[in-house]
Amino acid sequence: MDRARLHAEVALPGLLIGVIAGAMAGGLTLLAGNSGAWALVSALSLAVPLGLLGAGYGFLLGRSLFQPGVFAPAGLYWLVGFPLARLIQEAVTSHVVFGRVALSDELLFFLAYQAVVSLGFAIGFVWLHERLAPHWFMRIARHNPVAHELLERYIAHAENLWRARERRRAMRQGEKGAR
Repeated sequence: MDRARLHAEVALPGLLIGVIAGAMAGGLTLLAGNSGAWALVSALSLAVPLGLLGAGYGFLLGRSLFQPGVFAPAGLYWLVGFPLARLIQEAVTSHVVFGRVALSDELLFFLAYQAVVSLGFAIGFVWLHERLAPHWFMRIARHNPVAHELLERYIAHAENLWRARERRRAMRQGEKGAR
């Protein structure tokens, strides 16, 4: 199997998480009282960039540029990626709905606000990814060495967390016994 396909398989959970998160924008658009067509365009124009960025996250994770359990690189990734995805959504939606690209006069404030929101998105994305992706990696690890190696990194991270928790528990028990 070629390397591109191996990495594409590893990127699949991030792609799906991004697409689903972006598609939720359609529901929010409907809740805001806009038309179904507007909601569909809004959903698609955010689902596509978030899906591609989610796949990119999985690809970078597979290339060992990101590590399981380490938030800072993912936070920086989404600090740039999420505002970009929202800018694409705003441009595409306004073009389709109004016939012209209608971005806010306060574009820098819009991007700054999206950067702030991106950290919350990054936390949710990473949390979901770290709970869903290992199950997918277990399924494909037999035929995908990239997934196998990534799964081993997830397992090592989980073992380190377990050992640290057990050390803290033993220290607390020791403190209680010393009293």
